[in-house]
Amino acid sequence: MARVLLVEPFHGGSHGAWAEGLVAHSRHDVVAVSHPGAFWRWRMRGAALTLALAAGEAIREHGPPDVVLVSGMVDLARWLGFTRRFLGDPAVVLYLHENQLAYPLSPNQKADDEFPLGNWMSMAAADQVWCNSSFQLDGLLGALPVLLERAPDQPHTGFLPAVADRCHVVPVGVDLVDVPVRAGEVRTPEVPLVLWNQRWDHDKNPSAVFNALGSLADEGVAFSVAVVGQNERVDPREFSAARERLGDRVVQFGFVEREGYVDLLGRADVVVSAAHHEFFGIAVVEAMAAGCVPVLPDSQSYPGLVGGWADVALYPEGGLTDRLREVLLDLSTWRAGAVGLDGSIRRFDWRTVVSEYDERLERLATAGPSRSAH
Repeated sequence: MARVLLVEPFHGGSHGAWAEGLVAHSRHDVVAVSHPGAFWRWRMRGAALTLALAAGEAIREHGPPDVVLVSGMVDLARWLGFTRRFLGDPAVVLYLHENQLAYPLSPNQKADDEFPLGNWMSMAAADQVWCNSSFQLDGLLGALPVLLERAPDQPHTGFLPAVADRCHVVPVGVDLVDVPVRAGEVRTPEVPLVLWNQRWDHDKNPSAVFNALGSLADEGVAFSVAVVGQNERVDPREFSAARERLGDRVVQFGFVEREGYVDLLGRADVVVSAAHHEFFGIAVVEAMAAGCVPVLPDSQSYPGLVGGWADVALYPEGGLTDRLREVLLDLSTWRAGAVGLDGSIRRFDWRTVVSEYDERLERLATAGPSRSAH
């Protein structure tokens, strides 16, 4: 059994769930140090120093690690500099839930190379880099040459092939133990329940979903809707406007605790997304595992999630309203087309995925100087 130090600078949302899931399910001795899931820009700029202090305290209490697993919202090279006197020489893995080279800018954010270069330097400092999806990894490796070629001199492009060789896809584990399984024939309701369960932010493109639902409501299509997910915005005006427009159709609005959320998963008939960017998609995985018919873009990470069910699950660009109308008006047919997807998507259950984590961590702990090649 290996001793693993897990460093999570942003312990909230999917990051926090990932860290907690690995601690709970791994056969290894995983000790986590973290900061709260807030102020992500400050985490990327400043967490290296304070997390080095936390790591030192953890090592004094639990002993030196065989492997360090660091989540990507921290400058890994700086963190390694701050820990050099007490860390020893463990294998170091960078886990990228997302990256700043491919993340869409918010309306208040200007294009800047600071954080993309921070991601690159962290990748260069790691023995291995794990990305949560092939979609993210392919996009990242495609974007890096453009970033690195902007250097005025001493470009880093020559380092890229070796770093790329150290990159792997290791999916996020999702806690599905309490997510209900719909067994046998499922009754088709007269008023289907549509679920939107993503983070309330610009990259999830909520306005497109609300516009589609509003248009279908104007047409008289029968449905109800639950709008859940985490919201840190002071004025989510498109959400407030949608709630007013959809009126009595809204059966849940705002964040709901786990028990209520799992109940919603079991009652929902359709899960919908219009995300501009999705590196993995934990919320959609949860809903599909519960048997919801997916209405998802045919881009981002979604094709990799749904595999052979693409014709049923994915709609082309500009096709959200039409696909959602088709599904709501003939739910039983679309549900029949999605048979088996709920079982397939459970391959991301922590109880399954953790074996890959544990095997990789074991190899790194025992590999010695050749560890980066594994």
